[in-house]
Amino acid sequence: MNGLVLVGLNHTTAPLAVRESLALNPTERAAAIESLHQRFTGSESVLLCTCNRVELYFAADSTNGDAAEPATRELIDFLARLRQLDAATLYPHMYAKTGRDVVEHLFRVACGLDSMVLGETQILGQVRQAYEFSLQRSATGGRLNPLFQRGLSVAKQVLAHTPLAEGRVSVASVAVDYAGQVFETLSDKTVVAVGAGKMGLLVLRGFANQRPGRLVLCNRDFDKAVAHAARFSAQAAPLTDLESLAASADVIISSSGSELPLLTRRMMEPIVRQRRGKPIFLIDIALPRDIEPSVGQIRNVYLYNLDDLQKVVAASQSQRGNAVSAASAIVASAVDEFFAWHRARQQGPLIDDLYKRAHAIAREELARTLTLFPNISPQERAHLDDLARRIVNKLLHDPVKSLRAAGAQPNNGDNGHAPPAEAPQSSSTAATDV
Repeated sequence: MNGLVLVGLNHTTAPLAVRESLALNPTERAAAIESLHQRFTGSESVLLCTCNRVELYFAADSTNGDAAEPATRELIDFLARLRQLDAATLYPHMYAKTGRDVVEHLFRVACGLDSMVLGETQILGQVRQAYEFSLQRSATGGRLNPLFQRGLSVAKQVLAHTPLAEGRVSVASVAVDYAGQVFETLSDKTVVAVGAGKMGLLVLRGFANQRPGRLVLCNRDFDKAVAHAARFSAQAAPLTDLESLAASADVIISSSGSELPLLTRRMMEPIVRQRRGKPIFLIDIALPRDIEPSVGQIRNVYLYNLDDLQKVVAASQSQRGNAVSAASAIVASAVDEFFAWHRARQQGPLIDDLYKRAHAIAREELARTLTLFPNISPQERAHLDDLARRIVNKLLHDPVKSLRAAGAQPNNGDNGHAPPAEAPQSSSTAATDV
C-alpha cells in the first residue's frame, strides 16, 4: 500500500518526559489534522494520542499522481512544530513505518499487544475515538477507513477468543495494586483519587474494592465528583480541596488530565512539614503529569509515575507467552487477509474494464457481421449475441483467474520498511495506553 505512513513514539521508545512534551489536547489534534490536509491535498490522517504513545497515521492521495507525499522526516518535523520542539530531540525516540508494517502495527496496538499492560482494553476505545475524531472532520477516506475499521474488528476478535483477554488489567488497576502492596492494610488509611475521567473511575473502583478507611474522589467538576463518589461509597471533594486533603492523605493517585501540575514542590513542602514525618505515597498516571517530578525529592514523599509502573508491569507479565502467541497468530492472519482484500479491490476496476472492453469489441464485430445477413430473425440475433458473450467470458476466464490468484499472494510491495527515525530519509510512498 504505497502512500501509507506511520510515525510515532511510545512507552518502549521514549521516556515519560519526551512523551509528555509531545502530548496533544483535542484542540491541538484538530488543528494538526486541518494543517495536514491543507498542506497535502486529498491526504488522510489519524492522530492517536494516549499516555503511552503519540502516533500519526497518514495516507497520501492515491488518485492524484501529482499530489505531494511527505517523507517520514517531514511528518516527524510536523509533530515537533505542533509543540514547538526541536525535532532533533525526537528523532532518537521515533519509529517510522510504511505499507504492511503500518497495518500490522495498528492491529497490534488496537488489541493491546503493544500496550504496557498486555491485553488491556482501554486502548481499543482510544483507537476508536482517534479514528472517529478524524472521521468526523472528514480526514479519513478510502485508505484509512477500511484500515481502522478492520483494526477495530481484529481487536475484538483477539480479546474475545484468546487468553490475552483473561485476567487483563489496566494501569489504573496496577496502580491500585501497587499502592496496596505499600501498606499491610488500607483499612486505616486515607486514599484520594484525583480525576473523574475513565482512568479516575477505574482507580476509584479499584480502591473501593480494597476498602480503605477513607476514600475521597477529588475533581474539578464537583457535581460530577458527587455523582460518581456515591456509586463507590466514597466522599466527594472539589479540586480546590486537594491541598488540604494532601495534609492528611496516605495515598494520592492522580489522573486528572490537567494542562498544569496540580501538586508542585512549592505547595508540598509546607504540607510535608505539617505532616511531621508521616510518609505520603503519590502515584501520577496522568499525561501531562499532575505532579511535579521534583516533589519526589522531598523527604518522606514517595512519588511514582507511568515509567515506574511500567517496571512493575513488566515483572508481572512474563507468563503471558501463550496468550501473546495466540493473539499474534490472529493478527498475522488478519494482516494477510486485509492485503488480499486490498489487492482484490485494486484489481476489481481493472478486471471490470477488461470485460467491458472485450464485450464491446465482440458486439462491434457481431454488428458488422450481421449487416451481411439482413433477413436474420430476432431470435437468431439473440442466439448470436449470447454466443459472442459466452465466447468472451470463456476466453477471459483463465487469464482473470490467474490475475486474481496472483493478487491474493503477498508481494514485495506490501513490505515497505521506513528508514530509522534517528536518521530520517525520504519515503517513496490521558499507565496503559490512556
